[in-house]
Amino acid sequence: MSTKITIIGAGSVGSTIAYTLAMDNDSASEIVLIDINKEKVLGEVMDIAQGTFFRNPVSIVAGDYADAKDSDIVIITSGIARKPGQTRIELTQTNVNILKQITPQITAVAPNAKYVIVSNPVDIMTYVFTKISGIPEKQIIGSGTILDTARLRYGLSEHCKIAQKNIHAYVYGEHGDSSFVPWSIADVAGTSIDNYPELVKDTVDYTPIDKDAMVEYVHTSGGEVIKRKGATFYAVSASVCQLVSLLTASSDSVATVSTLMHGEYGIEDVCISTLTMIGPDGVRCKLPVQLTDEEVEKLRASADLLKGIIAQIEH
Repeated sequence: MSTKITIIGAGSVGSTIAYTLAMDNDSASEIVLIDINKEKVLGEVMDIAQGTFFRNPVSIVAGDYADAKDSDIVIITSGIARKPGQTRIELTQTNVNILKQITPQITAVAPNAKYVIVSNPVDIMTYVFTKISGIPEKQIIGSGTILDTARLRYGLSEHCKIAQKNIHAYVYGEHGDSSFVPWSIADVAGTSIDNYPELVKDTVDYTPIDKDAMVEYVHTSGGEVIKRKGATFYAVSASVCQLVSLLTASSDSVATVSTLMHGEYGIEDVCISTLTMIGPDGVRCKLPVQLTDEEVEKLRASADLLKGIIAQIEH
């Protein structure tokens, strides 16, 4: 199948996404990379293209918005990182302003594309894009807590000494410090995470999970990587490429992505991550699985935090 993917933003995340897609025989037949820094994007594309000898033929170009015409998927990574002394509100307004410049240019040439919003703060950027773009909601997906969920499953896999594919646990809420793990729906190898120790007590040296510490691990992982190497981009790029694979698959899957809420769990008019069914037609629906009262309150608190920020910015 021929799939055209446009990536806006050739920073570390956007370029790594482009590289990963270009090395995958199944993801894309055509990739357009767009960035305001023309020399940077030309260099990135030249570097990536010279490695495509080792895969099936793929077109990858450093382009402009006109080159994105008829894209099947558009991935938006543009934005700046938080600077020392900059408040979260200031960062949000700066990146919202960038998004407002990009949106009319890309939607004019790719109105039928599915849009994956990666720029941070991703929940607010997804909300603003949903409100200003004129693109149908089902075509708009924020990367949300899919990376947080991947970090959680990695941590649980290391603790439980079992492959990550045998773990079903999720991070809900904003992609940020108010996110949480709904442990009531977490399971390992088909049993609840609380019952798992009983199953393996005779074969595995197992200690109970410190749930608070595991959530802290999820919350601090990004900061720890940034402290050590200056930025995070491999894991987030892998997460986005996984979203691309779900959007080009033959059937729907579930993922914790950020989309607009319409009364689920009593939450309205904010983009936040819960289990969502997505696939070749974009967003099909939210899956309002039963949570405990405490978990619902945490989700609502996370939504309220995001709404408080949205109320303070111009969009």
